[in-house]
Amino acid sequence: MILLAAVAFAMASCCGEKAANEKTCENKNETTMNTTMNDLLTRRSVRSYTEEVPPVEVIEEICKAGTYAPTGMNRQAPIIIAVTNREVRDKMSQLNAAVFGMDSDPFYGAPVVLVVLADTTAAMTWKEDGSLVMGNLLNAAHAKGLGSCWIHRAKEVFETEEGKAILRDLGIDDTKYVGIGNCILGYIAGDYPEARPRKENYVYWIK
Repeated sequence: MILLAAVAFAMASCCGEKAANEKTCENKNETTMNTTMNDLLTRRSVRSYTEEVPPVEVIEEICKAGTYAPTGMNRQAPIIIAVTNREVRDKMSQLNAAVFGMDSDPFYGAPVVLVVLADTTAAMTWKEDGSLVMGNLLNAAHAKGLGSCWIHRAKEVFETEEGKAILRDLGIDDTKYVGIGNCILGYIAGDYPEARPRKENYVYWIK
């Protein structure tokens, strides 16, 4: 009887512990979901940065988030070029500005540029794939407490001889890859931008 009672007590304790663990997991999942939704709803495009370069570990985490974006048939057509070298960053800024016909910094002083390109021969969805990678980078940067912004004209920059030279120096085939966008990021200078009101009729329901 004593042995049976001990076994019953152990089983009850185990079940109680399992239930507690499951409840803890539910709470953690709910917290994670709330944090994710908050990050998605509070991210803004930032156009003012300090010169301080974020830690390499943080940039690596943001890039990793980019690599987990969904891609057509999981072919992972996009690639990311992480630029923290000031000389190369400034050269890319000049090339970008030249496309737009201006002489100011189109990267708004951000010290880091994550360039997304996609292999046009890998998948028909290369543009969409690259755009999803850009979205992940932007949201991941916000989740890590950094500002970010999508800057266009990556396509035109890497069609120039100077842009192609950057790719060739990295061993990237400049005949296959097309620029999707530049994700600039860094520490925010000044106030964080406020959200603009969402437009009417953004979502149409079919119930």
